[in-house]
Amino acid sequence: MPITGSPRMSARSTAAAPSDDALARVAARYAVAITPDMEALIDPLDPLDPIALQFRPDARELVTLADEHPDPIGDRAHAPVAGIVHRYPDRCLLKLVHVCAVYCRYCFRREMVGPTGDGTLGPAELDAAIAYIASRPEIWEVVLTGGDPFVLSPRRLHEVTERLAAIPHLKVLRWHTRVPVVDPARVTPELVAAIRSPDATTYVVLHANHPRELTTQARDAIALLADAGIPLLAQTVLLKDVNDDAGTLEALMRALVESRVRPYYLHHLDKAPGTAHFRCTLERGREIVRELRERASGICQPVYVLDIPGGHGKTPIAESGLRETESGYEVRDRRGEWHPA
Repeated sequence: MPITGSPRMSARSTAAAPSDDALARVAARYAVAITPDMEALIDPLDPLDPIALQFRPDARELVTLADEHPDPIGDRAHAPVAGIVHRYPDRCLLKLVHVCAVYCRYCFRREMVGPTGDGTLGPAELDAAIAYIASRPEIWEVVLTGGDPFVLSPRRLHEVTERLAAIPHLKVLRWHTRVPVVDPARVTPELVAAIRSPDATTYVVLHANHPRELTTQARDAIALLADAGIPLLAQTVLLKDVNDDAGTLEALMRALVESRVRPYYLHHLDKAPGTAHFRCTLERGREIVRELRERASGICQPVYVLDIPGGHGKTPIAESGLRETESGYEVRDRRGEWHPA
């Protein structure tokens, strides 16, 4: 389904091509990588191809606004030991690795990931991270992230899975990854077996932003996970000129649901350095989410959220369907009309 918003996109398409020097400076500052699977999807005749915009470097990344921050969601303020981010009482992040199969140009951890980023946890650091989790009985769930943990070998994934599943109070292992979409050949029966354990429930959360990413190969990789009984969720980032219209998001959410993946979060873009050209206004985001509700089934509706800068956590930001009046409460239907509750 085509992306709408032609006036804005036409204005961008007339911009001068970036110089090789500018792109070299981008690549020197931020990691750059794209898989053959994603490269094959790019339309070379489209200067605003939504796949290219996500992965190919752009000279605008050299522009940092005053309100952008290298740690926009405050990971480091909640990092008691290397690899752990413990922001919420009942769950924590375990960042096993800081490399990815691809590097998204809007990544909120762009200052931490890549070959020169924070690196992979060494044996002693991994021991300390797992010891921290084991010492906190309130931790019910671990979110395995990075970087992308699915770039690790099945042997390493199995080792981590077994060590975490042996912690009695830890019940859920949630793996966050882009690999099934961007590098689906990595998803093998061995990888699927490696992330499962009889002693903990495994979830996989995919990251996908555009319906074209759900190729036949990606759907086959997703099916391997789903057929193994692993529940799948998806998160999407709202990106200007990539998916900032209800039609594109509708096509993406339907494709995910058809692939047995439940839409989970639609993220308002975090204020990482050099990402302002991807940012929609909150007003526009809420308008798109409202239109998506009018167009698609309830199982196609992600929660629109914003990570509060400074490490204060996520909050829903979609428009409320409830309001208080002098005579009581009213609720809004999908057409925007209000009715007594």
